[in-house]
Amino acid sequence: MFVVKVGGSAGIDLEAFLDDLATLEEPLVLVHGANAELDALTRRLGSEPRLVTSADGQVSRFTDDQTMDLFLMVYAGRVNKRIVEGLRRRGRNAVGLCGMDGGIVTGRRKDAIRVIENAKPRVLRGDLAGSIERVDPSLLLSLLSDGYLPVLCPPAVSHEGVAINVDGDKMAASLAAALGASKLLIFSNTPGLLRHPDDEATLIPSASGQELTSLLEYARGRMKKKLLAAGGALRTGVGEVILADARVQEPVRQALAGAGTHLRPTEARAGQEVTR
Repeated sequence: MFVVKVGGSAGIDLEAFLDDLATLEEPLVLVHGANAELDALTRRLGSEPRLVTSADGQVSRFTDDQTMDLFLMVYAGRVNKRIVEGLRRRGRNAVGLCGMDGGIVTGRRKDAIRVIENAKPRVLRGDLAGSIERVDPSLLLSLLSDGYLPVLCPPAVSHEGVAINVDGDKMAASLAAALGASKLLIFSNTPGLLRHPDDEATLIPSASGQELTSLLEYARGRMKKKLLAAGGALRTGVGEVILADARVQEPVRQALAGAGTHLRPTEARAGQEVTR
C-alpha cells in the first residue's frame, strides 16, 4: 500500500507523472495539490492570492469565503477531474474525491490565526483553514478493495460541517497512517531536501526520523511543511517517506529505486548518515 502526494506547483510534469504512476501494480491512494492553478485563476479574476506568514515562519494561503469557492472549483473540480481523466485514459479505474467526501478527513477550523505582516504581529479572523484531527479510511478501503484508485485533495470538513483548507502534505501523511501504508511518496518541483536550497547538487539522500528536527534548518518554503508531515507519518507507523522530484521522466520508479530523500523511522544505516 502506497500513498502518493503530487504537488501543484509550477514546473511539475503531470503527464509524465501519470504515465509512470499508472503502471504501478501496488494498491495506492493519490493526493494532489493545485496551488499554481488556484493562483492563476485568482489573478485572472482580478485579485492577488493572499499569503500569510505565521510566527514560526510558515507560509499559507488565507482562505476567505470567496477564496474557498475558487479553491473548490480548482482543487475538487478541474484539477481533480483532469487527473481522474488522465488515469482512466491510461487504464486505471480512478475515482475523484476530496477530504470532505464521506467524512474522510475531519478537522478543527481555527477561529483566529496569528500572523506577521509588515514585521508586526496581527490576529486575522475569517480564515477557512484548519488542522486535521481525524481520518476515517473506511470509504477508501472499500474503494481499494473493489480495485479503484482513489484520487483525493483538500478541503477537509470541520466538525461543524464547513469546508476547511488543510495542508495537502499533512493530509497525505494522515491518510498514510490511517491506511497502514508502507510508503508515503511526496513529489514536488525539487529533487528532495537540499542542504543548500539553490543548489540541486546538495541533495540529502537519506536520514532517520530522529534527524528530522535538525534537518528543518535546511528547509525553505513549503519544504518545511513536507518535513513536518514526514515526521508525523513516521511517528504513526509509516515505514518510509520519500521526498522526490516530479519534473523528471518516470518520477515514481526513480524514487522507489533510490532517487530523492528517503526518510525512515530507524537510525540511518552506516554509510547513509546525513553529511553536514
